[in-house]
Amino acid sequence: MIEIDSITKSYGENTVVDAVSFVVEPRTITVIVGTSGSGKTTLLRMINRLVEPSSGTIRIDGRDNREMPPFELRRSIGYVIQGHGLFPHWTVAQNIAVVPKLLEWDEARIAARVAELLDLFQLDPELFAQRYPHELSGGQQQRVGVARALAAEPNVLLMDEPFGALDPVIRAKAQEDLLAIQRRFGTTIILVTHDMEEAILLGDRIAVMDQGKLVQYATPTEMLARPADDFVETLIDSGERPFRLLSLGKAGDAVEPGDADGPAISADKTQRDALAELMWSGRSALPVESADGARLGRITVQSLLRLAARPAA
Repeated sequence: MIEIDSITKSYGENTVVDAVSFVVEPRTITVIVGTSGSGKTTLLRMINRLVEPSSGTIRIDGRDNREMPPFELRRSIGYVIQGHGLFPHWTVAQNIAVVPKLLEWDEARIAARVAELLDLFQLDPELFAQRYPHELSGGQQQRVGVARALAAEPNVLLMDEPFGALDPVIRAKAQEDLLAIQRRFGTTIILVTHDMEEAILLGDRIAVMDQGKLVQYATPTEMLARPADDFVETLIDSGERPFRLLSLGKAGDAVEPGDADGPAISADKTQRDALAELMWSGRSALPVESADGARLGRITVQSLLRLAARPAA
């Protein structure tokens, strides 16, 4: 658990983070979102003390983060930045092994961890361990950057605009990979982005910042239903709100009894995907099936329209 308690950062007369407080629950993803200059990156970097606060306290599992020497704190927290920050003259394996070497793991343990992470990110160790960053695609570099941050098995992973430089197709795959990794390891993740779509997709909770202040801290569903002010309303984009609500639910959660004609949709697809398929195919209902192909029922346009309506207060 990470407790951010009245954290403030000022540079002279300029306050860039202003008395921000919220709690990040363990094994969740919290996304900090806001426009450029809102203070979101400064706040993130105060967690691992790349920036020191002017006042306030950050506690990790109840311990003030200032009680540890900064270098020890940073070795215990994974950190991923936009552009990945890989060492260009080191191989993929050497990049991933940086923190385990600093922690003086033995060579066999390091080699096993590097191979495990490369397999996890679908990068064959035989093909990729000895390559250099310039020999990788942007998406592969991003995977290696996340693998390096996870190498020492940290409980906390900080990510600063990690997908900002990726094209849309690779970005979607990277987001999907991150959700799968987080589910597997139970890592507590705090991710900074300026993209509300990404925040809604990834976040268990979203912290919206504006001009250094925390404007709203809520689940995606709560924020879509009840934005705290006009700034949050603008970020959400009212025209997209019904579709973003549907993107939070699975087709399998909206199944009703009955069958329908035509190709089925997987229960793991989002309700937004289901509505898109219904609109594109001109059907009023779709059959829904499980991963093993078993028919579960159907999903209808009418049920999805009800789910996309403004939630009751």
